Parts: sequence; C-alpha cells; structure tokens
Amino acid sequence: MPRHRNSSRKPWKVFATGTAASLVVAAAALTFLQAPSRAAEEAVKIPPPALDEKSAPGTEKAVFAGGCFWGVQGVFQHVKGVTGAVSGYAGGTKDTAEYETVGSGDTGHAESVEVTYDPSKITYGKLLQIYFSVAHDPTQLNYQGPDYGTQYRSTVFATNAEQKKIAEGYIAQLEATKAFPNKIVTTLETGKAFYPAEDYHQDFLARNPTYPYIVYNDLPKIENLKTMFPDLYADKPVLVMASPKS
Repeated sequence: MPRHRNSSRKPWKVFATGTAASLVVAAAALTFLQAPSRAAEEAVKIPPPALDEKSAPGTEKAVFAGGCFWGVQGVFQHVKGVTGAVSGYAGGTKDTAEYETVGSGDTGHAESVEVTYDPSKITYGKLLQIYFSVAHDPTQLNYQGPDYGTQYRSTVFATNAEQKKIAEGYIAQLEATKAFPNKIVTTLETGKAFYPAEDYHQDFLARNPTYPYIVYNDLPKIENLKTMFPDLYADKPVLVMASPKS
C-alpha cells in the first residue's frame, strides 16, 4: 500500500501483515532513507476550552483530520472514554473515498478519524484539547510533518451545531492567548460525511509499532498523550479490527 510522504507524493510500500520478510525490510529501508531530519509534530501544553459540552451518559461521534490518519487514530485509541476510533476520509464524496484517489489531493477529502466517545467520561472539548496539543500541529497548512497535500490538512468536521460552536470558540481562545507561536490554520467544516478507510489502514499504529514511520512520527504522540494527560491515558488501545490470534 502506498504512503504519500512528500510534496511530490511519490508512493512507497508498506505491508501490515502476511508479507515476505524481504519486502518488509526493503520498505523499512526506503522509509529510513526518506525520513526527515526531525519529527515535525511536537506536543504543546494548552488550556482546556472555556466552552464545552455538558457531561452526560450516551454515545457521541467526533471527526478530526490532522495529517496521516495512522497517528491520529493511534492517539485517540489510547484515550479513556473513547469507545472507537476509525481511520477514513471526510470532506469529499463517497465515490472518491478511496486511498489511491484521495492521494491525488483533488477530491476534497482529508485523511480523518471518526471518534466514538462517552460524554460522561470525556467531553468534546477535552477531545479537542488532545487533538490540538498532541495529535497534530494545527499551524501547518495542508501538511503534517513529511506528508504534503490538502488531504493532510488540519480540519475539524463538526457533526452538529454544538460541536461547531465549541470548536470555533476554542480556536478563537487559543489564538487570543497565543497558545502557539504561529497562526492556527485549522479549518472547520460541517455537513460532511465520513467514510471508513480500507481495512489495511485500521489499527496501523497498534499493529506496526516498530515500523520506521510510526516510530519516528507517531509513537512520540502516544508518549506525549501519556505524559500530558495521564488521567485520560489508556494503556490498551481500542481496536477496530479483531486482534490477531496468538
């Protein structure tokens, strides 16, 4: 499966399971050669939103885009109160919600993660705080770290009016307090459907913790989550796919 990692979006191969060892080694070697000089996504300590939803039992969904969905999914899978986190596409139409097509950067889609959560255990505002501080860098326009293109943009896909209001207020709050050294470029989109990605993208971080891209770009996010939000960190991730038999 290809992974687009730079401005020219040249594909490289990665195999999650069941592939000959020689191919895995070759992919890892190519990844190492293409690795940037530093990890781009660094955690920033920020205050919680002044405006948030009320804590209540039930189930809600939130959709976030912040670069490669492997890392964003991996972060939210380790958050207490989250009952599901699915990698997928949002912003475009159903007929273009396919990895190779989205990779063109012309579909309107962004690699996204749909988070299912219990508002009595974690609020939408707290999810936003994790999204902005740990899951990605909201000051990078149409890229995240080594991945370039509109499909890697920073976007909050609000699923209802309350989420839109909370997200708008939080971005304004963070800008007013200059929480980040650069301007927040996160966009807010509404009325956009979410489409799950292919199975081989699901649980990628959890299933491939030694893969060079994951080690360099995404595992630090998990460590930052554990350090910055110790009360919300869950050691065991909530997986989409069934765990492989041992």
